[in-house]
Amino acid sequence: MGVDLESITEATSGAIGSLLSTTLLYPLDTCKTRYQAEARAHGQQKYRNLSDVFWEAISTGQVVSLYQGLGTKNLQSFISQFVYFYGYSYFKRLYTEKSGSKSIGTSANLIIAAAAGACTAIVTQPLDTASSRMQTSAFGKSKGLWKTLTEGTWGDAFDGLGISLLLTSNPSIQYTVFDQLKRRLLKEKQDEAGNGASPVALSAFTAFVLGAVSKSIATCLTYPAIRCKVVIQAADPNEDETEEARPRARKTLPRVAHAIFKREGILGFFKGLQAQILKTVLSSALLLMIKEKLTRTTWVLILAIRRYLLLTRGRLKSA
Repeated sequence: MGVDLESITEATSGAIGSLLSTTLLYPLDTCKTRYQAEARAHGQQKYRNLSDVFWEAISTGQVVSLYQGLGTKNLQSFISQFVYFYGYSYFKRLYTEKSGSKSIGTSANLIIAAAAGACTAIVTQPLDTASSRMQTSAFGKSKGLWKTLTEGTWGDAFDGLGISLLLTSNPSIQYTVFDQLKRRLLKEKQDEAGNGASPVALSAFTAFVLGAVSKSIATCLTYPAIRCKVVIQAADPNEDETEEARPRARKTLPRVAHAIFKREGILGFFKGLQAQILKTVLSSALLLMIKEKLTRTTWVLILAIRRYLLLTRGRLKSA
């Protein structure tokens, strides 16, 4: 089987887009993660709202620490988006070849997206865990990637994997909501235009709004799992570099969920929801915008590299 240049192009442009959007929004992501990771009773909370995290960094002269773990996060984002876009493009092409169909139905598309998401979660889970621990470490005391990963067992590096696999349903929910809203809106427009009118289509702005709304709904439905995952992966708030390393207490989903409910009540499962929606919507919009701009350029570059390699190989054979 030859190299799938189309899949590589999609994967590369998606990975670069993710890299840029992650870097631009990283301070917001750090504040969001630290705010989500705090699971204390209301009277003992260190952060009352998201801005408290930002002001803590400023007041302690640790603004640069808002970028702690950026390298690990970028590595995770680049690999995850490359694996996801390559897997999605590859599975989609494989499906059309095996089925003989030129189009993919909604159900098949959701299954393909879930399969690509599951592969991505398994491959990048250690990096995801490490970046969360680095972001939630005390400002200025974040450890390197290797030290963070080797503090416990390799099983600890896969903390939250089950939730990550569960969260692959997020895009499926988003796509389903988007499709339902789109159909209802187009039906209303078609009814207003009359049966004899030409088919109507969504404007770019309307599509963006529907995309943001559908992503927000999907995030709201899956947010309790997101909050629990962050708490599971967060660094120990009492850790001290001067003390000898102690075994890290194993955090499980039932224990974390019980702790959140006991200390914060049912609303505790939605702590930081607004910040999550803001970051997710902005990140998705930036990612897709940058990816669309880069896809054509990436395709041309890959074809040029391939042609150069073929010409070089031909010269070597003739020499």
